Amino acid sequence: MSRQQNWYVKNLGDALLAGSELERVKALFQADYDKAQDPGQMAIFMRHESEGRLHCDVVIYFPPATEMLARRLNAASCPAPAPRDLGLLVGADQAWTTLFREY
Repeated sequence: MSRQQNWYVKNLGDALLAGSELERVKALFQADYDKAQDPGQMAIFMRHESEGRLHCDVVIYFPPATEMLARRLNAASCPAPAPRDLGLLVGADQAWTTLFREY
């Protein structure tokens, strides 16, 4: 039985204030992506989540292929997110179909 690989999650806070942090994350990701031998599953996904509050937070999800970046950014380990309302922030387009093929 194979061990399921972890995803990682990081809440960037209020969507109105997260722009500069999103740009920083994308730049860090791009540097790793450019060096990768097989970047096919490298991506970062994003969702606006409110959890019943008035304002929503920007929450980003890192699949297992981006574990090193997630750890550098102090993201927390989590199960794979449901793809509902999830968008590709940056990365390989094929990552979406590879990582969420069952949906």
